[in-house]
Amino acid sequence: MLILAVDTSSAAGSLALLSDTAILAHRVTSGEEPYSEGLLRETKELLEGACISFDQIDLFAVDAGPGSFTGLRVGLTTVKGWAEIWGRPVAAVSGLEAIATQVGRMAEPGSLVAAVMDARRGEIFGGLFHRGKEASARLDSLGDEVVTSAQEFVQSLRPRLLGGCGLLIACVQPEVIRPATEGQDIGCCRIEVVSSVLAPFIGQLGYVKALRGDVVDALRLDANYIRRSDAEMNWKGV
Repeated sequence: MLILAVDTSSAAGSLALLSDTAILAHRVTSGEEPYSEGLLRETKELLEGACISFDQIDLFAVDAGPGSFTGLRVGLTTVKGWAEIWGRPVAAVSGLEAIATQVGRMAEPGSLVAAVMDARRGEIFGGLFHRGKEASARLDSLGDEVVTSAQEFVQSLRPRLLGGCGLLIACVQPEVIRPATEGQDIGCCRIEVVSSVLAPFIGQLGYVKALRGDVVDALRLDANYIRRSDAEMNWKGV
């Protein structure tokens, strides 16, 4: 299965081309121009470099959030267009899960993995996952992803750790979560810094979702913003 994966959830976006879970090529977007101007060109260059055409793609996988409202909107709109033109399914993948999956095999079987990313305004996006005891190191989501302060997120983890369950916190920017963990009685907690290049992991998770039939068409593809856009909050006076 040929998969084109797209991540535009932050300024450090990326693209990846995969065959099932094998990464054939990937590209980090320049960040010097808006996604609305450079995404199509960089995708074309990625595919041409791998001698692959759009009509050969079997599945589109996209970071559906959380993250930058503008970045996600451009990425999802672009993938919607591709899916409609080529009649291909889309796997909408959580960016937090793409962060968490990078440390899945480091976590002890039966332990917890928290994934966090900077949400700005003194807040973080956070998600909690449980590593199963099977050899695949599969992570299962525990509850909804949230936007909150780092301190409140860490406090919310404490009840789940009372039984001595280990905790691994995966993040791209450790400075957004480390101060909130210092001096806290949260048991065995370790912070692991992971790659900000999420597209390869978006593609691998998308492949797993496709095998389960957890895909959508262009019309049903939607974002998981968690937080409303600045424009919406300003308009409503929030």
